[in-house]
Amino acid sequence: MGKIIAIANQKGGVGKTTTSINLAASLGVLEKKVLLIDADPQANATSGLGIDVENVEKGTYQLLEHTASAKEVIISTNSPNLDLIPAHIDLVAIEIELVDKKNRESMLKKAIIDLKKDYDFILIDCAPSLGLLTLNALTAADSVMIPIQCEYFALEGLGKLLNTVKSVQKIHNQNLDIEGLLLTMYDSRLRLSNQVVDEVKKHFDEMVFKTIIQRNVRLSEAPSYGESIISYDAGSKGANNYLSLAQELIEKNQ
Repeated sequence: MGKIIAIANQKGGVGKTTTSINLAASLGVLEKKVLLIDADPQANATSGLGIDVENVEKGTYQLLEHTASAKEVIISTNSPNLDLIPAHIDLVAIEIELVDKKNRESMLKKAIIDLKKDYDFILIDCAPSLGLLTLNALTAADSVMIPIQCEYFALEGLGKLLNTVKSVQKIHNQNLDIEGLLLTMYDSRLRLSNQVVDEVKKHFDEMVFKTIIQRNVRLSEAPSYGESIISYDAGSKGANNYLSLAQELIEKNQ
């Protein structure tokens, strides 16, 4: 039975999509069957895996509208063992369209519940907001992974996100766990980076992943070629970081 993990933080630019793509690809390389769901209207996880967003006819939008089944919207990728439910800019409209629907926060959960038996991990790349799309992801998920940038404002907004998680647990999904906090964009040369790491570990201790994602030029280049870091440069620091994270996640969930 697979595990559904939402990768969420309402702050933009913290490495959510980078983590979604590269963790999914790393898990696939480690012979886990993985599905990545792009639940962000920017559709960066889709283009980052080499799929032309303009040509996406069915994806997360149709899934949430229930006009297409999960099986109809899944496409395969060039990464081993990795499937994708792509997104398109039309996903922007879904928040308005779902607003007066009954059980609107459970649309994604209903649509993907049967997929758990087909995959080891289902990852959801969330939009940088705490709107209805992210609420759907958190309601559908077994746990949430929170990427935190090693920057000055890193902890700002984290409280808000944790409060959202608490209210989702209370109202929509009492089984929602926090998978862990993931420190991203770490630069060992910067005192600030080290301060953020110390601060996060001091406050959240066991909740923080041991693996830290370091700043790496190859990581930011890979999406422009429509590739994960694993296929773009398997020897890079970024690839090593994400393989290590995938290994940690697998061990944590054995």
